[in-house]
Amino acid sequence: MTDMAGTVPVIAVDKVQAVALAVCTYYFGVWLKGKVGVLSRYSIPSPVVGGMSFAIVVSFLEYFNIVKVQIDSTLQTVLMLGFFTTIGLMASLRVVKDGGRLLLGFLLAVTVLVFLQNGMGMAIAEAMGFDKHYGILAGSVSMMGGLGTAAAFGPYFEETYGITGGTAVAVTAATFGMVAALLIGGPFGEWCIRRYKVKTPDEVQQPEPELHLPDDMDTDITEQHASAKPNFTNEIMRAVSVTALAMGLGTIVSNFLGHYITLPAYIGAMIVATVIRNVGDFSGMYKVEGKGLNAVADITLVLFVTMAINNLKLHELVHLALPLVVILACQTILMLIYAWTVLFTAFGRSYDAVMLSVGGIGFSMGATANGLANMQAISEKYGSSPRAWLIVSVVGAFLIDLINAVVITWFGTL
Repeated sequence: MTDMAGTVPVIAVDKVQAVALAVCTYYFGVWLKGKVGVLSRYSIPSPVVGGMSFAIVVSFLEYFNIVKVQIDSTLQTVLMLGFFTTIGLMASLRVVKDGGRLLLGFLLAVTVLVFLQNGMGMAIAEAMGFDKHYGILAGSVSMMGGLGTAAAFGPYFEETYGITGGTAVAVTAATFGMVAALLIGGPFGEWCIRRYKVKTPDEVQQPEPELHLPDDMDTDITEQHASAKPNFTNEIMRAVSVTALAMGLGTIVSNFLGHYITLPAYIGAMIVATVIRNVGDFSGMYKVEGKGLNAVADITLVLFVTMAINNLKLHELVHLALPLVVILACQTILMLIYAWTVLFTAFGRSYDAVMLSVGGIGFSMGATANGLANMQAISEKYGSSPRAWLIVSVVGAFLIDLINAVVITWFGTL
């Protein structure tokens, strides 16, 4: 639908069209990544390739007042909730126990990074003559917290500390962080693997053939085969059902917690999902796992990230105030140094360390979905790291958000 705003035409993309647009831009990214070798070589995620191409075109058109594009993000929020709910459904305490010291060490490392992001942001803001709270908004609020935390704490800082434009600063910084994290994550992982000759899973063993059809999908529809093993459609349906149930109950939990602490919207759903998973694991009454759940997680991740990037207003970054530009540049440098010296080097320079590093870059400058997208891009080329995937998912999407919310609140009182 096209409207007129003054003399500039406006193209309104409704929520259903927004999903269709995300599908188109994603597969454009897949196609372009296959044609441009450097994109594949540096493991740039397909949602970034397609989404950034679209965002650049739209930002150019809007900057020169040729046309404005308004995309309804309603279903983007639903997909985000769905994705993080599947992460909670994968958070088996039995599996987390396998993470052991590595998980605790990674959580400690990113917690230290939260303090560094805020401390550096506040110092730069004050040195340039601005309120220190802007440094926090451009610190762990937007970096470690991402768009969800930025949207939650921006209004809080405006109301509590009288910070003018707090939400705009936080969301803009989070937007920059998300783009930067997706652009530097894959190349950083590639550099670590090549520079330090890291052994990858595909070097240790023969890679599995590309999966074209799920093993549980049978093209023969005779009754004999249908009863021999579960249909993949049933697995998808069970996964969607339990995900929807956890999302619904999670809204109640989020509303309750919102009276006491400011948290991203998906935390309630993740708590409920984690409870559902572990009750099943320890009671043995039901199972929450399988290819159906993995498929739901993959689909929601791809669509959510692509839709988020499609919605970026890159031209707004041109008008950032100088202090914010300086803070964000320093945050990027800090992230690269910290990823190299701590997340990669201190964790043993192994393939798991590479995956923890690229995942850490993703959620420490944007969102857990970004980190997993970075990891997915590396794993498609070199093989998977299940332990690192689980650790980044649990720490990035759940544990660090709780810690970050407390730390942000404390820094705001300083």
